Amino acid sequence: MRHLAWLALLPVLALAQGEVREPEAATGRIEQQKVVGSKLMMATANPLASEAGFAMLRQGGSAVDAVIAAEMVLTLVEPQSSGLGGGAFMLLWDQDKQRMQTLDARETAPKADTPELFMEDGKPMDFFKALVGGRSVGVPGLVKGFWEAHQHYGKLPWAKLFEPAIKLAKDGFEVSPRLAELVRMEMNPGLKSSATAKDYFFPHGQPLKAGTLLKNPALAKTMEAIAKAGPKAFYEGELAEALVKTVRGHATNPGQMTLADLKDYQPVWRDVVCGPYRQYQVCSAPPPAGGLVVVQQLGILNKLPALANWDVPAIHRFTQASRLAFADRNLYEGDPAFVEVPMAAMLDDSYLTRRSGLIGDADQPAVAGELAPRALTKSPELPSTSHLVAIDKDGNAVSMTASIEMGFGSTLMVGGFLLNNELTDFNFGAKDEQGRWVANRVQGGKRPRSSMAPSMVLYQGQLQGLIGSPGGSRIINYVTRTLVNVIDGGMDIQDAIAMPNVTNRNDYTALEKGTVAEDWVEGLKARGHDVRLIDLNSGLQGFWRLPDGRWQGGADPRREGKVLAE
Repeated sequence: MRHLAWLALLPVLALAQGEVREPEAATGRIEQQKVVGSKLMMATANPLASEAGFAMLRQGGSAVDAVIAAEMVLTLVEPQSSGLGGGAFMLLWDQDKQRMQTLDARETAPKADTPELFMEDGKPMDFFKALVGGRSVGVPGLVKGFWEAHQHYGKLPWAKLFEPAIKLAKDGFEVSPRLAELVRMEMNPGLKSSATAKDYFFPHGQPLKAGTLLKNPALAKTMEAIAKAGPKAFYEGELAEALVKTVRGHATNPGQMTLADLKDYQPVWRDVVCGPYRQYQVCSAPPPAGGLVVVQQLGILNKLPALANWDVPAIHRFTQASRLAFADRNLYEGDPAFVEVPMAAMLDDSYLTRRSGLIGDADQPAVAGELAPRALTKSPELPSTSHLVAIDKDGNAVSMTASIEMGFGSTLMVGGFLLNNELTDFNFGAKDEQGRWVANRVQGGKRPRSSMAPSMVLYQGQLQGLIGSPGGSRIINYVTRTLVNVIDGGMDIQDAIAMPNVTNRNDYTALEKGTVAEDWVEGLKARGHDVRLIDLNSGLQGFWRLPDGRWQGGADPRREGKVLAE
């Protein structure tokens, strides 16, 4: 297989609101060693974060402790992707109870927001005009979500989990090549218009350079307060007041967040969504997360012969199954507190059989199944996110995806961290041409639909694998493609993660340029595919149990991830 080319260009992502550059392009390919462990496993998108989480595991901490400590470090060293100003979906495996559940710490819309939030003169706003400033900021859910998870599954003291990040924030850390390149590229147009962010990312008017020692005393102060007082230090008091003032006080694009919105935020425990794939059971985070689409796509493929060879016929079936699943997603999925999602019908065995029978040679947009009256909805959902996986000494595990949405979020900065722009994951238009409300419209208190899909695999009731990725709406295909390569193709987890990415979101078939995927272009075109070679920059992290009971870890070579094991 030819080597992946350096991915320094920003591909174009076509959206309903216009042409938007896809952020988070990689700066190069990291050679990843194959790592195996028997009791402790940790993988994140940055070596410093992996080391922080692994240190908690070695001190007897739980998998939840590990991902909290690691995510605090990611807030500092990978600020463009996730952090205190955003949210997360956490999938947890309780080894003792043999139980899996999801904690939804997704952001919510301020209660004053209406379906017209992103409408201007009767039309959807320009995406970047909506993005930069307070209008796009959802109520952050990460801190309360972590507190809730720690109350149930934490072993180490809450304050201890913040120690690695606080030390790095005070003493400084070396800016990574990826962060430096994304700042240099100015891929978020608001980065220089936000005074606090500009001063931090462009010291003395120059973009941060790789290897620079960067300190963040404001973030250290914020984390010290949260470590001492818990979520109250974030959702009430001085920091909450500063956050609301920043959101509401933006000069050109203010939001409507209030102190009550922050104080009232609550994470939600949800049952996982599961379905069979070959001899395994694949489980993921349900709506408003993207796990239902992962399970449905695999359910359609499960009705077809195994994709043992990752070649043109297999990729054709893979992309067409994805088309069918995305067609249902775009019609039916949203926050289940506001819209009824027909999950059972979408995963019904006879329905999946009928959907699999629709896969032919022609590459045409798929139509959703007739499950409920609904209007078609589409949202931008850009790929700035991070995935973490951990297994502790007791066999408990966490697969968690965290995000602030686009690279550098809304570009507003408070307390040393960036605020999300997750509200742009809502549909900008509230109704379709027939006047029907769309499932993913903006509503006060609602969670925007997401493609984040932290997933786990069971074999005969035992945990077999963990996987997840950043990548916006392409996350779903990154996760399913990797599972197919492991289960059908017999690859180890590291090789499967490194395989060329292929996506189709019921639009065009995207192949990862600079890879062996370029050899598939003509074959797919012959089957009617609209093929585009672009940068498909996933950030997969995953573990898979080996036949001898040990675990192998995998980190995406497209980013700066690291696996640690013992």
